[in-house]
Amino acid sequence: MDLGVPSQRTPPQRDASAGRVPLAVVVVDVHGLVSHWSTGARKLFGVAREDAVGCPAGELLPVAGALAEPGAPAPDGTYAGSGPDLDGSLSAAAYPTAGRARVDEPDRGRIEVLWWAYPLVGPGPERLLVLAADTAQLRGSEQGKGRDAETVAPGFALHTDFPGYRELSGRLPEILPSMSVHEATRIVSQVLELGYPVLDFSRHDRIPVTPDWGVPQRTGRRISDDPLHPAEGQPVPRAAPRPELDLEYAAVRERLEFLNEVSGRIGTSLDLERTIREVTSAAVPRFTDFAGTHLRAAVLAGEGFPDGPPDVTTIWHRVWVEHNDEPGRWDDTVPVGESIAFPEHTPFFQCMVTGEPVIVPYVSEELSSRISGEFEKRDLRPLITHRSLLIVPLKARDVVLGFMVLMRRPGREPFDDMDRTTGAELAARAGLVLDNARMYTYQENVAETLQDSMLPQIDPRMAGCDIATRYLPGARLGRVGGDWFDSVKLPGSRTALVVGDVMGHGLNSAAMMGQLRTAVLTMATMEMPPAQLLRHLDDLAQRLGEQYLATCLYAVYDPIRSELQIANAGHIPPVLVRAEDGRAELLDLPTGAPIGVGGVAFATATVRVRPGDRLVLCTDGLVEVRGQDIGAGLAALCASAAHPAASMDDACDTIIRALNPSGGRKDDVALLMARLNGVPDGDVAEWQLALDPREVARARRLVRGMLLDWELPDAVEAAELMVSELVTNAVKHGRTHHIGLRLVRTGALLCEVSDDEPAPAALLDATAHDEFGRGLVVVSSLAREWGTSTTARGKTVWFELALPRMPRPGSNVR
Repeated sequence: MDLGVPSQRTPPQRDASAGRVPLAVVVVDVHGLVSHWSTGARKLFGVAREDAVGCPAGELLPVAGALAEPGAPAPDGTYAGSGPDLDGSLSAAAYPTAGRARVDEPDRGRIEVLWWAYPLVGPGPERLLVLAADTAQLRGSEQGKGRDAETVAPGFALHTDFPGYRELSGRLPEILPSMSVHEATRIVSQVLELGYPVLDFSRHDRIPVTPDWGVPQRTGRRISDDPLHPAEGQPVPRAAPRPELDLEYAAVRERLEFLNEVSGRIGTSLDLERTIREVTSAAVPRFTDFAGTHLRAAVLAGEGFPDGPPDVTTIWHRVWVEHNDEPGRWDDTVPVGESIAFPEHTPFFQCMVTGEPVIVPYVSEELSSRISGEFEKRDLRPLITHRSLLIVPLKARDVVLGFMVLMRRPGREPFDDMDRTTGAELAARAGLVLDNARMYTYQENVAETLQDSMLPQIDPRMAGCDIATRYLPGARLGRVGGDWFDSVKLPGSRTALVVGDVMGHGLNSAAMMGQLRTAVLTMATMEMPPAQLLRHLDDLAQRLGEQYLATCLYAVYDPIRSELQIANAGHIPPVLVRAEDGRAELLDLPTGAPIGVGGVAFATATVRVRPGDRLVLCTDGLVEVRGQDIGAGLAALCASAAHPAASMDDACDTIIRALNPSGGRKDDVALLMARLNGVPDGDVAEWQLALDPREVARARRLVRGMLLDWELPDAVEAAELMVSELVTNAVKHGRTHHIGLRLVRTGALLCEVSDDEPAPAALLDATAHDEFGRGLVVVSSLAREWGTSTTARGKTVWFELALPRMPRPGSNVR
């Protein structure tokens, strides 16, 4: 900010005119640290505000040593008063001081500086106000002609000697950088009491330093009586300076500097709420004393661009409030985070429906009561009465996304048309930044919804095994990627475990992943062996397009036989952690080519497991690190998988922390861990039945006896009835072999009836007059789940009955 010195050598009379000299404004706290640093200080001393605030003043200001020197001219010709050292304690200083100093700038050479220092008292932390100017600004002025510039010295005069003190009183609060009105008023009152800053050009002439915005005056003289038609041969004259126009031009420049600074401070991230906080905080206290920002709830929720103009039903979310009142004063009246619909007959509603700024220069008590009365159970009068109010819309593409409520306290200049323009420009720049953040948030939400819709909701407890999963989106493209995992419930208490990775990133990879995952689910329920399933998946990928490539690992766990059947299509090998000794090993499997290559055979490997073993499947994003061999990542995976953990979730977290410590991997990560608990022999019962109708009654007796032995009497009646229907169908449609009957007790009761007829069982729409076709209708009505599967040896029809969940003994994961 700038203050000025007179353009002519004039005695201190009421009609003295003033020129302009840029002035630095610095405030030093009681510890000798800079607490405020103006734009003029940055230009004069070459230090940015963010680098100056909090630093010792003696390291930044060349006047520190001069302030400590008493007396008149120093040996080098500078003038110095006596006063406190900026590096020392300022508590004892009770009078102002002034002087001159020299600064050696690398780019500008030696600069001579005039300065004034005012000791400050009171409850605030500020203890010294320093004003400084470059003497080079004086050498070209009229008062310097015919004089030695070294005779110019700063000084003080009582404000009663000069009329300019009124201008100082009105302007100094505005040029004190980043100060509240209360702090600025306190400093101004002390400056006026201690003395008015002046320039001493001789022992008899003292010229007042008057505050202004630092715009150079335009000087000239009239050459003819008609300024629009100058005399022939004369240049076009320039009008004499008008002080009111000069101040207006200066105010415009000040506001442009404010908007430029604000533009540099907002939009540092694409986080919507952070952007709102930046915009709101930038306006206080330089432009306003209170700022509250509201966004449409739909915008904040990332639901896309809002449709149509807002109305009385539109919900607004108060994202942030900034003010320079005492902390917490408005927390109950305008709490951050509140959602509210604004009444129709309020200036807030007028702004949001018209999309134009609304200005109320002064809110009277009557108007305050009328506005506050529109809100239910909310008294706004203490907040808005006697204040100046400006409401500006936050728009993007002519649609109102939100609005800012700005207020100035009594004693500060009320908002005017220029402030209205400044506020509208601030809101326009903020609206663009907010729209960018809104679009980013919306795209993130779309990507997250897409990815979540494609990833399954895994049941953590399957028959004979427990499952835990993790999915980490890549850092490059949000949550959209081609990695997936899945678990599929199969007949015979078996579970299919799948992990896949589509090559590439983005929506195309995610779309292909969805197609492949659906195909795997479909083929898995058809009980295809792992190698055959991958063969069909490869054919499908080739039909979808040559650019479709993916790796996939497909495993089927049979908890009754305690074995895994696994086939691999170019995927990284799984890790098996043995429960017996905690040893982790990479399974050595035949590795086929990736899905989509075509013409490559796949093989199924059988791996024997024991109860408590853990199978770890993941995608290469977890183990691949740029510049490192993948073997190092696989070794780290084995080491972390073998680490003991209290639960499956803890075991997954241990792996993630070990292989992704900073969370900065660029590729997606899919992790699936299964603890293979098995099914004890005592929970499985199997019988062979002959193709004889009399075997139906025997099947009912066998089921009843076993369920009573398992202490499941509530399941007897329904199980007997459904087994009777299934065995009757098997006897009717069977050919030459026996009928198989099996009961399995896990989290549910599973019953399977097998025969050698390959045709799948079908649910018929039997009428009241049909004698047959009601068996599967009964099963469908009573069972929790039922189904049929076909194999090379025939078919199996199965059903499940829900059982009371029994407390499971706790066990640690090793």
